[in-house]
Amino acid sequence: MTAPGRYEEVDLDDLHVEEALALAKEGALAKEGGAQVPDGSGATGGSPAVPQPPPRGGSSREHGEHAADGTTDGTADGSSRAHTAKHGHHRATPWPEARALAGRAPRRPDAPVSVSLDAALGLVLAAPLAALTDLPSFDTSAMDGWAVAGPGPWDVRAEGVLAGHDEPERLTDGEAVRIATGARIPRDVTAVIRSEHGRADEKERLHATREVVPGQDIRPRGQECRSGDPLLQRGTVVTPAVLGLAAAAGYDTVSALPRPRAEVLVLGDELLTEGLPHDGLIRDALGPMLPSWLRALGADVIAVRRLGDDAEALRKALKNSDADLVVTTGGTAAGPVDHVHPTLRRIGAELLVDGVKVRPGHPMLLARTKENQHLVGLPGNPLAAVSGLLTLAEPLLRTRAGRAAPETYTLPLKETVHGHPYDTRLIPVVLREDRAVPLHYNGPAMLRGIAVADALAVVPPGGARPGQELEILDLPWATAGIGVCFT
Repeated sequence: MTAPGRYEEVDLDDLHVEEALALAKEGALAKEGGAQVPDGSGATGGSPAVPQPPPRGGSSREHGEHAADGTTDGTADGSSRAHTAKHGHHRATPWPEARALAGRAPRRPDAPVSVSLDAALGLVLAAPLAALTDLPSFDTSAMDGWAVAGPGPWDVRAEGVLAGHDEPERLTDGEAVRIATGARIPRDVTAVIRSEHGRADEKERLHATREVVPGQDIRPRGQECRSGDPLLQRGTVVTPAVLGLAAAAGYDTVSALPRPRAEVLVLGDELLTEGLPHDGLIRDALGPMLPSWLRALGADVIAVRRLGDDAEALRKALKNSDADLVVTTGGTAAGPVDHVHPTLRRIGAELLVDGVKVRPGHPMLLARTKENQHLVGLPGNPLAAVSGLLTLAEPLLRTRAGRAAPETYTLPLKETVHGHPYDTRLIPVVLREDRAVPLHYNGPAMLRGIAVADALAVVPPGGARPGQELEILDLPWATAGIGVCFT
C-alpha cells in the first residue's frame, strides 16, 4: 500500500498484459472448479466471463473498464495479483482498513452550537440533557372522568376541571368533580374514576361500578423525573422522541454538534441533466442521487456543482470550497480526462486512501484537502459510487457529526454469491425472514438492484455460500432511522 500522501505511477502497458493474464487464469480456475463468476450483467450466477483489457490511451472514467471479476468497475489499474507480484506494490487499501481510516480522518469535532428544537432533528447532543422541571410538574389526571374525595357515593360539583387552568378548589369527603385528562388534580383527592367506571343515580349522585383504589389514574408530580435528573447522555442522536422529551423537560434549545457541510462536484462532459441519452451522452444519475444520500447520512449539502472535464474548474472549486466534505464523481482513475489525482497533487492535498480493495468502487479515494476539510473521490459508475459512499463518506461523516458507530451485525445468506478472487465485494440485498437475499442487477453501472435493496452484504474474497453469515450494511432509509427524514 502506498504511504499516505504519495502518488505512485503505474505502467499501463505492463498492467494491461498482467491483468489479461490474471483474468484468463481466473476463468480457467473457475471452470476447473465448477465455480461461476458474475457475468457483468448484474445477475448473480451465469457463465464465466473473460473481459478484454481496456484500450490503451483511452479514458477509464465511467464505462468499459474491466475488473478482475468480469464486471466493469470504473477502474484503470486492475489490481490483479499478478500485477502486485511483478511490481511489488499495490496502493489499494483493504476494505475494512479503508473504512477505519475514514472514521479516524477528522482531526477535531466542530464546536457545539445552540439549536432550537425545530432545527435539531438528526443532530447529536453535545452535552447531557437534564430535566429543568419535575415531570409532571404537578399532580395530573391520567383519564377523563371524576376526581373524588373520600368514600362514595359522591355529590358532583357543577363546574368541571379542565387542563390548562390554575389550581382548582379543593374537594371535601363525599365530593366529586368532572375532570379532563391532563388537568390539575384538586387537593385532597383520593382517586380518579374513569368515565366508563361511574354512574349517576336518580339523585345525580356518583357511584363507582368497580373498586376504587386510592391514587388510581393520578399521575403524581415527579413520576417520570425530578428537576435535575439526567435524561439523555452526550452523543444521543436527536430523534422525534428526543425532541418531545426535551420540550417536556423545559428546553427551547439544545446544545448539539452541527451537521457536517458537504459539497458535490459532478465531473464529466458526457453527462446530461435532462432528456434521453443521445450522441454518446448519458444521463447523470449521481447529481440527483448523491445530495439526498448525503443528507440521509447526516450531512448538510450546501452546493451541487457541475464542472465537466475541466481541471482548472476543479482546482478553483476545491480552493474556494468551505465545505467540511467535498464529494467528486468520476475522474479518479488514470485516463486523459481523469483530473482528480493531478488536481490533488497540484493543491498539495494529503492522500489518505488511494483505491480500496472492494468491488464495485475500487478506484475511490480519500484525501485531506485543507486543515479540517476532506475530499471523497467516488467512481463515476452509480453502484460503484454507492460503494464509495458507504466505505469512505459514511464513517467520515459519522465521526464528524459525533455519532457512535452502529453495531455490526450479520445475517445468513439465502443464495450463493460469487466473489472477487482477492477483494471484498458489496452486493445489494433484501432482508427476508432473517436472511439476506442477493439481488440481480448489481453491476457497477446499475441501480436497479440498489433501488429496491434494504442493505448491502459484505462478501469476502472468494464468495459466500448459502447459510454463511455476512456482515450487513443497512441503507440509511431502510432502518427507519433518522436518515429517513432527509432533513
